[in-house]
Amino acid sequence: MSSSFGRLYVVTTFGESHGPAVGVVVDGLPPGVPVTPEIVQHELDRRRPGQSSITTQRQEADRVEILSGVFEGVSLGTPIAMLVRNTDAKSRDYAALKDVFRPGHADYAYMQKYGVRDHRGGGRSSGRETVGRVAAGALAKTALQTIGVSIMGGTVRVKDVQAVRRDWAEVEKNPVRCPDAEIAPRMIEVIEAARADRDSVGGVVETVASGVPAGWGDPTMAKLDAMLGAAMLSIPATKGVEIGGGFAMCELHGSQTNDVFEGDRFLTNYSGGIAGGISNGAEVVVRVAVRPATSIGKPQRAATETGETRTIEIEGRHDPCICPRVVPVAESMLAITLMDAWLRQRALRGRDR
Repeated sequence: MSSSFGRLYVVTTFGESHGPAVGVVVDGLPPGVPVTPEIVQHELDRRRPGQSSITTQRQEADRVEILSGVFEGVSLGTPIAMLVRNTDAKSRDYAALKDVFRPGHADYAYMQKYGVRDHRGGGRSSGRETVGRVAAGALAKTALQTIGVSIMGGTVRVKDVQAVRRDWAEVEKNPVRCPDAEIAPRMIEVIEAARADRDSVGGVVETVASGVPAGWGDPTMAKLDAMLGAAMLSIPATKGVEIGGGFAMCELHGSQTNDVFEGDRFLTNYSGGIAGGISNGAEVVVRVAVRPATSIGKPQRAATETGETRTIEIEGRHDPCICPRVVPVAESMLAITLMDAWLRQRALRGRDR
Protein backbone atom coordinates (compact mmCIF):
# COMPACT_ATOMS: atom_id res chain seq x y z
CA MET A 1 0.00 0.00 0.00
CA SER A 2 1.38 3.40 -0.96
CA SER A 3 0.46 4.94 2.39
CA SER A 4 2.29 2.32 4.49
CA PHE A 5 5.96 2.04 5.42
CA GLY A 6 7.85 -0.73 7.23
CA ARG A 7 7.69 -4.51 7.54
CA LEU A 8 7.48 -5.24 11.26
CA TYR A 9 6.95 -1.68 12.48
CA VAL A 10 4.24 -0.72 10.01
CA VAL A 11 3.16 2.92 9.76
CA THR A 12 0.07 3.82 7.71
CA THR A 13 -0.90 7.48 7.41
CA PHE A 14 -4.28 8.82 6.29
CA GLY A 15 -6.14 12.06 5.67
CA GLU A 16 -6.00 15.13 3.44
CA SER A 17 -4.81 18.67 4.07
CA HIS A 18 -8.32 20.17 4.08
CA GLY A 19 -10.27 17.11 5.18
CA PRO A 20 -11.70 16.59 8.68
CA ALA A 21 -8.50 15.09 10.09
CA VAL A 22 -5.14 13.46 9.44
CA GLY A 23 -3.60 10.60 11.37
CA VAL A 24 -1.79 7.30 11.50
CA VAL A 25 -2.15 3.66 12.44
CA VAL A 26 0.98 2.06 13.92
CA ASP A 27 1.17 -1.73 13.97
CA GLY A 28 4.10 -3.58 15.51
CA LEU A 29 5.07 -1.50 18.54
CA PRO A 30 5.97 -4.07 21.22
CA PRO A 31 3.82 -4.14 24.36
CA GLY A 32 4.90 -2.23 27.45
CA VAL A 33 6.42 0.82 25.71
CA PRO A 34 5.44 4.13 27.35
CA VAL A 35 2.80 5.88 25.22
CA THR A 36 1.07 9.04 26.39
CA PRO A 37 -0.48 12.01 24.57
CA GLU A 38 2.30 14.17 26.02
CA ILE A 39 5.04 12.08 24.37
CA VAL A 40 3.41 12.38 20.97
CA GLN A 41 2.36 15.99 21.44
CA HIS A 42 5.92 17.10 22.13
CA GLU A 43 6.99 15.99 18.65
CA LEU A 44 3.84 17.28 16.94
CA ASP A 45 4.42 20.70 18.47
CA ARG A 46 7.82 20.80 16.76
CA ARG A 47 6.23 20.09 13.37
CA ARG A 48 3.04 22.15 13.60
CA PRO A 49 2.50 25.31 11.53
CA GLY A 50 2.54 28.84 12.89
CA GLN A 51 5.62 28.40 15.08
CA SER A 52 7.46 31.52 13.91
CA SER A 53 7.52 34.30 11.33
CA ILE A 54 9.51 32.12 8.90
CA THR A 55 6.91 29.35 8.68
CA THR A 56 3.35 29.18 7.38
CA GLN A 57 0.90 31.13 9.52
CA ARG A 58 -1.79 28.45 9.34
CA GLN A 59 -2.80 28.01 12.98
CA GLU A 60 -3.28 24.35 13.85
CA ALA A 61 -3.00 23.17 17.46
CA ASP A 62 -2.39 19.63 16.18
CA ARG A 63 -3.78 18.06 19.35
CA VAL A 64 -3.39 14.29 19.18
CA GLU A 65 -6.13 11.84 20.09
CA ILE A 66 -4.94 8.28 20.82
CA LEU A 67 -7.82 6.02 19.86
CA SER A 68 -6.54 2.49 20.43
CA GLY A 69 -3.66 0.22 21.39
CA VAL A 70 -2.79 1.94 24.69
CA PHE A 71 -3.82 1.18 28.27
CA GLU A 72 -2.65 2.91 31.44
CA GLY A 73 0.15 4.71 29.62
CA VAL A 74 1.77 1.75 27.85
CA SER A 75 1.37 0.05 24.48
CA LEU A 76 -0.67 -3.15 24.32
CA GLY A 77 1.12 -4.61 21.31
CA THR A 78 -2.00 -4.05 19.20
CA PRO A 79 -2.49 -1.38 16.49
CA ILE A 80 -2.27 2.18 17.78
CA ALA A 81 -4.51 4.68 15.99
CA MET A 82 -3.82 8.39 16.42
CA LEU A 83 -5.93 11.24 15.07
CA VAL A 84 -5.28 14.98 14.65
CA ARG A 85 -8.21 17.12 13.54
CA ASN A 86 -7.83 19.94 11.01
CA THR A 87 -9.23 23.13 12.55
CA ASP A 88 -7.80 26.02 10.50
CA ALA A 89 -8.11 24.93 6.87
CA LYS A 90 -9.15 27.78 4.57
CA SER A 91 -10.33 25.97 1.45
CA ARG A 92 -11.57 29.19 -0.13
CA ASP A 93 -7.94 30.15 -0.73
CA TYR A 94 -7.84 27.41 -3.37
CA ALA A 95 -11.16 28.07 -5.12
CA ALA A 96 -9.49 29.93 -7.99
CA LEU A 97 -7.06 27.03 -8.51
CA LYS A 98 -9.66 24.29 -8.82
CA ASP A 99 -8.98 23.68 -12.52
CA VAL A 100 -5.30 24.69 -12.53
CA PHE A 101 -2.19 22.52 -12.48
CA ARG A 102 0.08 24.56 -10.22
CA PRO A 103 3.77 24.71 -11.26
CA GLY A 104 5.98 22.40 -9.22
CA HIS A 105 3.03 20.69 -7.51
CA ALA A 106 1.68 17.17 -7.89
CA ASP A 107 -1.65 18.34 -9.34
CA TYR A 108 -1.14 17.01 -12.87
CA ALA A 109 0.50 13.77 -11.71
CA TYR A 110 -2.34 13.07 -9.27
CA MET A 111 -4.97 13.66 -11.95
CA GLN A 112 -3.20 11.26 -14.31
CA LYS A 113 -2.93 8.59 -11.62
CA TYR A 114 -6.39 8.77 -10.04
CA GLY A 115 -8.55 10.66 -12.52
CA VAL A 116 -9.74 12.83 -9.63
CA ARG A 117 -7.98 15.05 -7.11
CA ASP A 118 -8.57 17.18 -4.04
CA HIS A 119 -7.39 20.62 -5.13
CA ARG A 120 -7.64 22.09 -1.61
CA GLY A 121 -4.06 22.48 -0.47
CA GLY A 122 -2.92 19.51 -2.51
CA GLY A 123 -5.00 17.00 -0.58
CA ARG A 124 -2.89 13.94 0.12
CA SER A 125 0.26 15.42 -1.45
CA SER A 126 0.32 18.20 1.14
CA GLY A 127 2.99 18.35 3.81
CA ARG A 128 0.13 18.04 6.30
CA GLU A 129 0.27 14.28 5.67
CA THR A 130 3.49 14.22 7.71
CA VAL A 131 1.54 14.72 10.96
CA GLY A 132 1.03 10.95 11.05
CA ARG A 133 4.72 10.26 10.42
CA VAL A 134 5.75 12.47 13.34
CA ALA A 135 3.24 10.81 15.68
CA ALA A 136 4.53 7.36 14.68
CA GLY A 137 8.10 8.59 14.98
CA ALA A 138 7.46 9.74 18.54
CA LEU A 139 6.58 6.17 19.51
CA ALA A 140 9.61 4.79 17.68
CA LYS A 141 11.92 7.29 19.40
CA THR A 142 10.55 6.30 22.80
CA ALA A 143 11.06 2.60 22.13
CA LEU A 144 14.58 3.11 20.76
CA GLN A 145 15.56 5.15 23.81
CA THR A 146 14.98 2.09 25.98
CA ILE A 147 18.08 0.52 24.40
CA GLY A 148 20.16 3.69 24.27
CA VAL A 149 19.45 4.91 20.74
CA SER A 150 18.88 8.68 20.46
CA ILE A 151 18.01 10.76 17.41
CA MET A 152 18.65 14.41 16.63
CA GLY A 153 18.47 16.63 13.59
CA GLY A 154 18.72 20.17 12.28
CA THR A 155 18.83 22.48 9.28
CA VAL A 156 22.45 22.54 8.11
CA ARG A 157 21.96 24.54 4.92
CA VAL A 158 19.58 27.18 3.58
CA LYS A 159 20.25 28.12 -0.03
CA ASP A 160 24.04 28.77 -0.04
CA VAL A 161 24.42 29.37 3.72
CA GLN A 162 25.85 26.31 5.48
CA ALA A 163 26.25 25.39 9.13
CA VAL A 164 29.77 24.62 10.30
CA ARG A 165 29.13 23.38 13.83
CA ARG A 166 26.90 20.52 14.94
CA ASP A 167 25.79 21.67 18.37
CA TRP A 168 22.48 19.84 18.58
CA ALA A 169 21.55 21.64 21.80
CA GLU A 170 21.16 24.82 19.70
CA VAL A 171 18.52 23.38 17.36
CA GLU A 172 15.45 24.28 19.40
CA LYS A 173 16.86 27.68 20.35
CA ASN A 174 16.37 29.28 16.90
CA PRO A 175 13.41 29.19 14.49
CA VAL A 176 15.36 27.73 11.58
CA ARG A 177 16.47 24.78 13.76
CA CYS A 178 20.14 25.22 12.89
CA PRO A 179 22.79 23.49 15.05
CA ASP A 180 25.16 26.41 14.52
CA ALA A 181 24.23 29.49 16.58
CA GLU A 182 26.45 31.81 14.54
CA ILE A 183 25.05 30.73 11.17
CA ALA A 184 21.36 30.59 12.16
CA PRO A 185 20.79 34.38 11.87
CA ARG A 186 22.18 34.36 8.32
CA MET A 187 19.84 31.53 7.37
CA ILE A 188 16.89 33.46 8.81
CA GLU A 189 17.86 36.53 6.77
CA VAL A 190 17.81 34.45 3.57
CA ILE A 191 14.39 33.02 4.41
CA GLU A 192 12.92 36.40 5.32
CA ALA A 193 14.25 37.90 2.07
CA ALA A 194 12.56 35.11 0.10
CA ARG A 195 9.27 35.72 1.93
CA ALA A 196 9.48 39.46 1.21
CA ASP A 197 10.00 38.66 -2.45
CA ARG A 198 6.99 36.30 -2.39
CA ASP A 199 9.36 33.41 -3.17
CA SER A 200 10.91 30.42 -1.38
CA VAL A 201 14.27 28.76 -0.76
CA GLY A 202 15.45 25.21 -0.17
CA GLY A 203 18.15 23.66 1.96
CA VAL A 204 19.51 20.56 3.64
CA VAL A 205 18.35 18.80 6.80
CA GLU A 206 20.74 16.47 8.64
CA THR A 207 19.68 13.73 11.06
CA VAL A 208 21.92 11.68 13.32
CA ALA A 209 21.22 8.52 15.33
CA SER A 210 23.68 7.67 18.08
CA GLY A 211 23.83 4.43 20.04
CA VAL A 212 22.75 2.26 17.10
CA PRO A 213 24.41 -1.13 17.64
CA ALA A 214 26.24 -2.94 14.87
CA GLY A 215 24.21 -5.52 12.96
CA TRP A 216 20.98 -3.77 11.97
CA GLY A 217 19.94 -3.91 8.33
CA ASP A 218 20.47 -6.46 5.58
CA PRO A 219 23.30 -7.01 3.11
CA THR A 220 21.40 -6.97 -0.18
CA MET A 221 17.98 -5.63 -1.17
CA ALA A 222 16.96 -4.31 2.26
CA LYS A 223 20.20 -2.48 3.05
CA LEU A 224 19.77 -0.07 5.93
CA ASP A 225 20.94 2.84 3.80
CA ALA A 226 18.54 1.82 1.03
CA MET A 227 15.66 1.77 3.52
CA LEU A 228 16.72 5.17 4.83
CA GLY A 229 16.86 6.50 1.29
CA ALA A 230 13.31 5.30 0.65
CA ALA A 231 12.14 6.73 3.99
CA MET A 232 13.63 10.17 3.45
CA LEU A 233 12.59 10.47 -0.18
CA SER A 234 9.02 9.66 0.81
CA ILE A 235 8.90 12.97 2.71
CA PRO A 236 7.20 15.69 0.62
CA ALA A 237 9.60 18.13 -1.10
CA THR A 238 12.73 15.97 -0.64
CA LYS A 239 14.86 15.46 -3.75
CA GLY A 240 18.09 13.86 -2.58
CA VAL A 241 19.67 11.82 0.22
CA GLU A 242 23.25 11.47 1.44
CA ILE A 243 24.59 8.89 3.87
CA GLY A 244 27.75 9.85 5.76
CA GLY A 245 30.30 11.44 3.41
CA GLY A 246 27.76 11.39 0.60
CA PHE A 247 28.51 13.06 -2.72
CA ALA A 248 31.58 14.87 -1.36
CA MET A 249 33.37 11.50 -1.29
CA CYS A 250 33.47 11.61 -5.10
CA GLU A 251 36.24 14.21 -4.83
CA LEU A 252 38.42 12.09 -2.50
CA HIS A 253 40.54 8.94 -2.63
CA GLY A 254 39.79 5.61 -0.98
CA SER A 255 42.75 6.16 1.30
CA GLN A 256 40.90 9.17 2.70
CA THR A 257 37.39 7.73 2.96
CA ASN A 258 38.05 4.21 4.27
CA ASP A 259 36.95 4.30 7.91
CA VAL A 260 39.56 2.74 10.19
CA PHE A 261 38.37 0.85 13.27
CA GLU A 262 40.71 1.29 16.22
CA GLY A 263 40.09 0.06 19.73
CA ASP A 264 36.34 0.29 20.17
CA ARG A 265 35.51 3.02 17.67
CA PHE A 266 35.94 4.31 14.13
CA LEU A 267 38.39 7.17 13.64
CA THR A 268 36.24 8.62 10.84
CA ASN A 269 32.66 8.08 9.71
CA TYR A 270 32.51 8.53 5.96
CA SER A 271 30.25 5.47 5.80
CA GLY A 272 27.62 7.23 7.92
CA GLY A 273 27.40 4.33 10.34
CA ILE A 274 26.49 1.77 7.67
CA ALA A 275 28.78 -0.75 5.95
CA GLY A 276 27.52 -3.26 3.41
CA GLY A 277 23.96 -2.24 4.20
CA ILE A 278 24.40 -3.06 7.92
CA SER A 279 24.93 -0.68 10.84
CA ASN A 280 28.53 -0.76 12.10
CA GLY A 281 28.10 0.87 15.51
CA ALA A 282 29.09 4.40 14.48
CA GLU A 283 26.58 7.25 14.34
CA VAL A 284 24.07 6.91 11.52
CA VAL A 285 24.23 10.19 9.60
CA VAL A 286 21.66 11.09 6.94
CA ARG A 287 21.26 14.35 5.02
CA VAL A 288 18.19 15.25 2.98
CA ALA A 289 17.96 17.82 0.19
CA VAL A 290 14.76 19.86 0.55
CA ARG A 291 13.56 21.75 -2.50
CA PRO A 292 12.14 25.30 -2.31
CA ALA A 293 8.46 25.30 -1.40
CA THR A 294 6.32 25.10 -4.53
CA SER A 295 3.55 27.40 -3.27
CA ILE A 296 4.81 30.94 -3.84
CA GLY A 297 3.12 34.31 -4.30
CA LYS A 298 5.05 35.34 -7.41
CA PRO A 299 3.06 35.36 -10.67
CA GLN A 300 3.62 32.12 -12.58
CA ARG A 301 2.42 30.56 -15.80
CA ALA A 302 0.22 27.52 -15.22
CA ALA A 303 -1.75 25.08 -17.37
CA THR A 304 -5.43 24.35 -16.84
CA GLU A 305 -7.31 21.07 -17.08
CA THR A 306 -8.80 22.24 -20.39
CA GLY A 307 -5.36 22.81 -21.93
CA GLU A 308 -5.27 26.58 -21.63
CA THR A 309 -2.54 28.62 -19.97
CA ARG A 310 -2.97 31.41 -17.46
CA THR A 311 -0.95 33.48 -15.02
CA ILE A 312 -1.63 32.65 -11.38
CA GLU A 313 -0.58 33.97 -7.99
CA ILE A 314 -0.96 31.40 -5.20
CA GLU A 315 -2.68 32.94 -2.22
CA GLY A 316 -2.84 31.47 1.27
CA ARG A 317 -0.35 30.74 4.04
CA HIS A 318 2.81 28.96 2.95
CA ASP A 319 6.36 28.29 4.17
CA PRO A 320 9.12 30.36 2.52
CA CYS A 321 11.45 27.53 3.58
CA ILE A 322 10.27 24.07 4.55
CA CYS A 323 13.48 22.96 6.27
CA PRO A 324 12.64 23.96 9.87
CA ARG A 325 9.48 21.84 9.80
CA VAL A 326 11.12 19.00 7.88
CA VAL A 327 13.57 18.48 10.76
CA PRO A 328 11.10 16.61 13.06
CA VAL A 329 9.70 14.73 10.06
CA ALA A 330 13.16 13.53 8.98
CA GLU A 331 13.98 12.56 12.57
CA SER A 332 10.74 10.58 12.66
CA MET A 333 11.46 8.72 9.42
CA LEU A 334 14.94 7.87 10.72
CA ALA A 335 13.38 6.56 13.95
CA ILE A 336 10.71 4.57 12.08
CA THR A 337 13.32 2.97 9.82
CA LEU A 338 15.61 2.09 12.72
CA MET A 339 12.67 0.73 14.71
CA ASP A 340 11.81 -1.60 11.86
CA ALA A 341 15.45 -2.67 11.51
CA TRP A 342 15.68 -3.33 15.26
CA LEU A 343 12.59 -5.55 15.25
CA ARG A 344 13.91 -7.46 12.24
CA GLN A 345 17.22 -8.01 14.02
CA ARG A 346 15.42 -9.19 17.16
CA ALA A 347 13.49 -11.69 15.06
CA LEU A 348 16.71 -12.94 13.47
CA ARG A 349 18.96 -13.14 16.54
CA GLY A 350 16.49 -13.20 19.42
CA ARG A 351 18.09 -10.34 21.33
CA ASP A 352 17.75 -6.58 21.62
CA ARG A 353 21.28 -5.61 20.61
